[in-house]
Amino acid sequence: MTSVFGADGKNIPCTVIEAGPCVVTQLKSVEKDGYKAVQLGFKEAKEKNTTKPLMGVFKKAGTTPKQHLAEFKFDKDYNLGDTLTVELFADAKFVDVVGTSKGKGFQGVVKRHGFGGVGQSTHGQDDRLRHPGSIGACSFPAKVFKGMRMAGQMGNERVTTQNLKVLKVIPESNLLIVKGSVAGYNGSTVLIKM
Repeated sequence: MTSVFGADGKNIPCTVIEAGPCVVTQLKSVEKDGYKAVQLGFKEAKEKNTTKPLMGVFKKAGTTPKQHLAEFKFDKDYNLGDTLTVELFADAKFVDVVGTSKGKGFQGVVKRHGFGGVGQSTHGQDDRLRHPGSIGACSFPAKVFKGMRMAGQMGNERVTTQNLKVLKVIPESNLLIVKGSVAGYNGSTVLIKM
């Protein structure tokens, strides 16, 4: 994240995203695949790290291997090998960004769910400050209900941030500047939807 100054002089927190150039690597049709979509490839990959079936897809499109592939539904018709740049978002006012959140490993209930802990450290408690406390009822129902919030894996989930305002589009360097934050670490790959 970074920040820019708006026209009124206010400091606006924003995220800079490199959006393209993306190459059309495959076309999905209703007759052949049952739905209409366009597969886009982003970021150059080494040929030795690409499988032979994917190499066939890239050769058919007349492009070099790509690291990331994603399908999108477009109303407009494209041809194999067409290049889409950040200028696609020139008229967009708001976008949705899908990313994978930072993985935080195995966390306790205080960090993962915001529990307050068991309470004070008095009354004979010496090691229960950040514990969950009671998790079930008595002899009936004699079980822990599904969905009980407990300690466990935190982060590393697919997160969609909706309605991010597009502040600026910089076509010469394929940059898209959106207001607010998006999920993921610096340099991670995200999907941008209009």
